[in-house]
Amino acid sequence: MTADMRNYFVVTGGYWAFTLTDGAIRMLVVLYFHLLGYSPFEVAMLFLFYEFFGIVTNLVGGWLASRLGLNVTMHLGMGLQVIALGLLTVPEAWLSVPYVMMAQAMSGIAKDLNKMSAKASVKSLVPSDADARLFKWVALLTGSKNALKGVGFFLGALLLQVFGFQNALLVLATGLSLVLLTTYMMLPKQLGKSKTKSTFTQVFSNNAAINWLSAARFFLFGARDVWFVVAVPVFLYEVLEWSFTQVGTFMALWVIGYGFVQASAPKLLGMQAHAPTARTAQFWAMVLCIIPGGIALGLMFNFDPEVILIAGLFVFGIVFAINSAIHSYLILAYSDHDKVALKVGFYYMANAGGRLLGTVLSGLVYQQYGLEGCLWFSSAFVLLALVLSLPLSGWKNGASSPS
Repeated sequence: MTADMRNYFVVTGGYWAFTLTDGAIRMLVVLYFHLLGYSPFEVAMLFLFYEFFGIVTNLVGGWLASRLGLNVTMHLGMGLQVIALGLLTVPEAWLSVPYVMMAQAMSGIAKDLNKMSAKASVKSLVPSDADARLFKWVALLTGSKNALKGVGFFLGALLLQVFGFQNALLVLATGLSLVLLTTYMMLPKQLGKSKTKSTFTQVFSNNAAINWLSAARFFLFGARDVWFVVAVPVFLYEVLEWSFTQVGTFMALWVIGYGFVQASAPKLLGMQAHAPTARTAQFWAMVLCIIPGGIALGLMFNFDPEVILIAGLFVFGIVFAINSAIHSYLILAYSDHDKVALKVGFYYMANAGGRLLGTVLSGLVYQQYGLEGCLWFSSAFVLLALVLSLPLSGWKNGASSPS
């Protein structure tokens, strides 16, 4: 095993451990505060800062990583997650909405520091001429993370049932602390550190390809969350009359399946010996654009809503996972090795912004226009992502202008 492969497995293992805690803490908070009598709106508000601070963290985190190294920022994220878990172990009387929002804000900062660092480090571990390997490694890292986030939902519910809220958090904090110490000692201290000192203004990309790709990513993830975050679970519970357990299990299984597809994207696309291009992203965005509108039409024409929604989510999950895997590769491909942390941070700032917009609109649009309205918004957002990716045609990896 080469040193780069060993480091890749260490990064992936650390990212897996963090992701398990990220999924678990979300499920713990949702279930526990529901049991305390919080309204659905109050529970949703607990995660508002979690999403908002993702934008800020990715903006600043890429700059920090370029100066301090990805090893430092990745483990800073783990350390903040341990603190966030600890903050929630206080007596129940202290757990007000503002207090929990603060803890979730810290968890959101931790998540995006860890994610940005892990994904950017893959670029640092792959030779500049190994595009196919880069696609496979980033697809595996991203897909396995999403699958494990679904596992984290189960883990959080299980720990709550067995240990109770505070003890479950302590178990998670202890486990992540051990992983933090292990991976920090195993990774090179200079991983991802820029050879030249980066100024903060360099966070804002001057690479047109990265700007177009980031804009497309904003609407791509907005298209998912505008119906998946609030509209789908509420529709399953209120309209289809599923139980909380059924809704939670389905959402977890969807995320796990989505992750497996994402990890398998190079094989599914037949690209094990070569890598995707901008045209690949455009084609799959065009396919994705059709799916939410098709589901909306099925609901409008009174087909069985349960069959239409479940089948639609199944197809949407597969195609969206392929889109996400292609985008995750392209951002690394368009970034040069020395400034990869800055570019990835900028790109995932756009990702976080799209998620925040999608989350807010998911509630507002569902309240006004129902699930069908959310689905039409989703198709419109994918169409915008497709249009914004059109200028990428002809761009070469690492180039600042089209060939």
